[in-house]
Amino acid sequence: MLILWQTEWCRGSQQIRQRMTELGVDLVIRQVAAEPSLRYELLSRFNETSVPLLEADGLVVVGTDEILAWLDAHYEEREDAPQHRARAERSLEKRCAELHAHV
Repeated sequence: MLILWQTEWCRGSQQIRQRMTELGVDLVIRQVAAEPSLRYELLSRFNETSVPLLEADGLVVVGTDEILAWLDAHYEEREDAPQHRARAERSLEKRCAELHAHV
């Protein structure tokens, strides 16, 4: 079982969730406190307060680039990965346009 320790506002966490969708990987998402000094469970379990952090059957991988590399080494993309990427990009473009419309 894969567990992703993350925050919703973390761009790295978003990238990892997107990549897991493209790979067809199921996971459990654990939210952590916004303030690193309050991430007691991460500190006590892994001696770490950084996110994203991936827990994979006893292995701990910390950091966006490291997690993405680990995922790519262990899983293959789904056939519809390009469609997932395209939809994610369109969604991001739409959100950016909406933000700029309100400025």
